[in-house]
Amino acid sequence: MSSSSTAPGFGPLTDAGPLSLCAREPHVPADRLVAEMVPPPRFDSVRFATYLPDPNQPSQTEAVRVLEGFAAGLGGPRASGTGRRGFFGFGKARAPKTPAGPRGVYLDGGYGVGKTHLLASLWHAAPAEPSRKAFGTFVELTNLVGALGFQQTVRTLSGHSLLCIDEFELDDPGDTVLVSTLLGKLVEAGVALAATSNTLPGKLGEGRFAAADFLREIQGLSAHFRTLRIDGEDYRHRGLPEAPAPFSDEEVMKTAFATEGASLDDFPSLLEHLAKVHPSRYGALTDGVRAVCLTGVRPVPDQSTALRLVVLADRLYDREVPVLASGLPFDRLFSEEMLNGGYRKKYFRAISRLTALARDAKGLTGA
Repeated sequence: MSSSSTAPGFGPLTDAGPLSLCAREPHVPADRLVAEMVPPPRFDSVRFATYLPDPNQPSQTEAVRVLEGFAAGLGGPRASGTGRRGFFGFGKARAPKTPAGPRGVYLDGGYGVGKTHLLASLWHAAPAEPSRKAFGTFVELTNLVGALGFQQTVRTLSGHSLLCIDEFELDDPGDTVLVSTLLGKLVEAGVALAATSNTLPGKLGEGRFAAADFLREIQGLSAHFRTLRIDGEDYRHRGLPEAPAPFSDEEVMKTAFATEGASLDDFPSLLEHLAKVHPSRYGALTDGVRAVCLTGVRPVPDQSTALRLVVLADRLYDREVPVLASGLPFDRLFSEEMLNGGYRKKYFRAISRLTALARDAKGLTGA
């Protein structure tokens, strides 16, 4: 977008015109990928004490209790790199190879029940230096392997006390074998695991590829975790108004020019640009962006494009970047075929998160 302090009919504007995500092609060094394996800004200040369990869902209260015990059990020699203890910290220090029983907890539940809040709270509560615990999404973990290579990733993470994996999903056979092998190596090294997903460990990959052909790997993944079921409705919709209707192109453009740090892009052009940027860089793509303004939102044309949009929605939500848009509402982004297919949980999560960000953006317009 051009740098201008005025625009016809737009009134007072920022000193420079809005940014454009389509004009950005970030390059992220591997060391930044490792250093950024911490809870995203949205979850900087969350703790177990700030999680508000739904009184009608006792599984939420139980999850907090179990995770607090899990965090407490991560103390001792392993937290400082001098030894390993049993699961939840009970028992004597054990040998470095093949610990008995699960070495992790797996938070299973629908989108919006607070799983990421609890996972980030666990990371904060774990009694280890930040450099000895890691937090990232499943996509970020596989991207780290791509950037560092498998053996270097194992060496880098083996010294950790805890690895937290958010949005755990298996989308293809390659990921199944890769992650199964990686987590097996880390468990052998004494790393405790915690993960969130909308899919039980034994059901990962189901509906997306021939999961039966990789049953051994999937069962191996499941064996690493104790599952905690968290029931409840999407907290983003509890007692909140419906998502605001899309704005007009003129309102979106006016807000983009009047909001410092806002970006302004045509939605179809942004979708095309995402195909040119590796998903591991979507976080860097939004560096310094305080609001995303989009014109001409329409249904995504294919599944590959839809999955890229899901990753962008996750990064925007993590960073609490409001999204103001014209065109169709976000609950019409994905076709019925997509919403009934193997990636439906990812698409519903993206709708939920983009709707929340659209609600946040409403205040930018003064409406």
